[in-house]
Amino acid sequence: MPTSPAKGRSPLSRVAAVLAAAVVGSFALTSPAQADDPLPDTLRGAAALSGRFAGLGATAEGLSTEYPQLAAREFSSITPGNEMKWGSLEPTRGNYNWGPADSMVAFAQQHGQEIHGHTLVWHYQLPYWVENGDFAPGELLDEMRRHITTTVGRYAGDIARWDVVNEPFNEDGSLRDTVFLREIGPSYIEEALRAAHAADPDAKLYINDYNVEGLGAKSDALYNLARDLLDRGVPLHGVGLQSHLIVGMVPGTMAQNIQRFVDLGLEVAVTELDVRIPLPADEDELAQQAADYAAVAQACLSVDGCVGVTVWGVSNCCSWIPDVFPGYGNAHLWDENYQPTGAYYSLRYALGGAPGSPGGPGDPGGPDDPAVCTVDYRVTASWDSGSVVQVIVTATVSIPQWTVEFTLDGARVTQSWNTDLTQDASGRVTARNLSWNSTIPSNGSVDFGFITDSSNPQPTGDITLNGTPCHRA
Repeated sequence: MPTSPAKGRSPLSRVAAVLAAAVVGSFALTSPAQADDPLPDTLRGAAALSGRFAGLGATAEGLSTEYPQLAAREFSSITPGNEMKWGSLEPTRGNYNWGPADSMVAFAQQHGQEIHGHTLVWHYQLPYWVENGDFAPGELLDEMRRHITTTVGRYAGDIARWDVVNEPFNEDGSLRDTVFLREIGPSYIEEALRAAHAADPDAKLYINDYNVEGLGAKSDALYNLARDLLDRGVPLHGVGLQSHLIVGMVPGTMAQNIQRFVDLGLEVAVTELDVRIPLPADEDELAQQAADYAAVAQACLSVDGCVGVTVWGVSNCCSWIPDVFPGYGNAHLWDENYQPTGAYYSLRYALGGAPGSPGGPGDPGGPDDPAVCTVDYRVTASWDSGSVVQVIVTATVSIPQWTVEFTLDGARVTQSWNTDLTQDASGRVTARNLSWNSTIPSNGSVDFGFITDSSNPQPTGDITLNGTPCHRA
């Protein structure tokens, strides 16, 4: 349904600031593209710079009638939102409805996209005969194996990744009470993975869940399960972090959490990203949402084994969010008229792509770009052979982590505080946050200082925050 408009001036004029400043580091500068190459203007092109995918959780109807051009242009991976769930494929025992799922596979193949299969074993959207079946001992295990073998076997060689088991945990880390747990026991997870692997040995097999993005009881349980399965030789290749997030609540431990799964030898994907906002959304919330999308991308890009980011849905016009989370909305990258939001530009830039349309909203330095950051650079004490410098950086939007860069010609830094500071042979200074001062709050500031061997060291050129030139105070 249409969401309520933001209060005040156009949200894009507010969130334009996020497109550079909210990105943790500048991936456009470290991507394989040459410095003088134009930056990609699509999500799939931006993600490809680092060898990752940009995915879309879509529907067969959406791909055929609502957003086929957008899906083909922007994304390199497609996840069927409902069409491959057990209740959709096999509503009555032994009778399959392949048409919608087949159409989505054909669409992806036509447009050079991977398919992420979703999902083989889940407690929800089951056919009635599974959820309420009166099974003899061992019967549901046989049916689960048969269903997995039939489904995975049909698409063998076509599906890059499968969410084999979806949402197996409660919030406290215990296994969810499902028909599979009751009838088969905890081994149903292992049995499902083994059946899927036998049906397609080349597909990557995932366990997928929500509220496991950061460190906590639920993600600990997923980690311990994954480690146990791997220790016993069970075919598990990845974990999916769904990432259905509330604005302003991206876990600060997301990258650390991703890293520990990668250290097990697994790949990790953000599988169902959206960021919902209490309605009506205001300008600050929309700006924070753009920062949140960038922060999730940054957490993924900071770990080599994180292979991609999939967003769950396209437009605010047709969102699943208000029905499931009453009072929330504005969660997606395109508005109710299928126009890109500030969150879209922020995510694209965080992945390594262009910051926005040239000279328009989302283009740092364009006519709609407000002041992203201000720097107060002060020489607070000096003597013949040295000086003390204080730097205060103020940002108009929340910055989850920060890097400040500038050049000092003819001056060498000899000591610093409140920052991890380095200087190269050319005089280029790079000052990064420490663990305890990693966030610059919206309309807040952070300060750091250093000592040099010059009596009055002044930066030449711009002082930048995460690659964006700042105004001097």
